[in-house]
This record gives sequence, structure tokens and C-alpha cells, in this order.
Amino acid sequence: MPILRKLFILWAKTCGRRRAIRVGMILVITPSANIQSCIPSIQEATGDSVQVTTNLRQASLLLRAQEYSAVVLDQVLLDAEPDESEILLQHFGSAIPVHVNFAITGPQRLVKELRTALQRRKREAKSARAEAEKVLRSELTGNLTAMLLSCEMALRLPDLPANAEEKLHVVHGLAEEMREKLGAAE
Repeated sequence: MPILRKLFILWAKTCGRRRAIRVGMILVITPSANIQSCIPSIQEATGDSVQVTTNLRQASLLLRAQEYSAVVLDQVLLDAEPDESEILLQHFGSAIPVHVNFAITGPQRLVKELRTALQRRKREAKSARAEAEKVLRSELTGNLTAMLLSCEMALRLPDLPANAEEKLHVVHGLAEEMREKLGAAE
């Protein structure tokens, strides 16, 4: 599997699709009627739109259809339906879970926990991107070194046709330029 594909898969698993990050949808799963009073606080604090569902089965369908940046789960539902909960967790994708008990959690605490989780998600995404860049830079640097050595060895060959020598100089120059750019990015 090519290195870029591996890095994209790593990035997608750790950071999620760009759509989830740009759209900023939050899914709230609770049978509690009190959630309606929390929605404006959540939207104001996070800048994300909020979608609410009252059961795990519907939440599973929503998670399959749309990417979310976070999923707020009512602990009461998780305790009441453990089998459904396990199935639901398989569909989270890149969404960060936030477990709360809506019976004892007020809007301020919910917003605080959600904000903390979203900030942690951003830090993890940033860290994963940095790691992916580091791996890519390392892979490319090794390949560039091999390319430069091959060009230098080929340029030393006796009786090298002029057009081949010209092309090798171009490739060598491009490889040097790429190595400088990779070095400057560190």
C-alpha cells in the first residue's frame, strides 16, 4: 500500500473526515425533555449545530448517514440498553463521545464537558497530523537521498549521452529542491 494512502487512512481514523470538522454537528441522544433548554447553550458555546434523538436505534441510523464531531450520550440509555449501546459505538466514526447523566447534569456542566471533549479532539487531531507529516517527511527524505545518490552515480558513468546527462541534472536539481523544502518544513 503506498505511503500516502497509509497516511490518509491513519489521518482519517484519528482525525475524521474534513466534513465532520467543517460542519461541526453534535448529536445528542437522550429521552430527557430537558435537552431542549440546553440546545441554545450548546450551539452558542460550540458554534456547532445540534441534532437530538431519543433512542439508540435512531442514533445508529443518524451516525451512519452523517459525520458528527461529538456525540452526547445519556448514561440512562446506555445502562438500559447495553446491547444497542455496543452496536451504536461501532458507528461513531471520528465523533468524540461525551457521556452524561441528564438527570443530574445542568446546561453549564454539559457545555463545559462538551467543550473540553471538543478541545481534546482538536489537540488529538493536531497531534495526529503532525505525526503523519513527520512520517511522510521521513519517508520522502529517505527516497530523495536514494534518488540523489542514483543520479550522482549515473552522472559519473563514462560515455553518458548528452540528453540523458541533461535529464539527470534536471532530476538531481528537482530532488535537491525537494530536500530543501522538506528541511525548511521541519
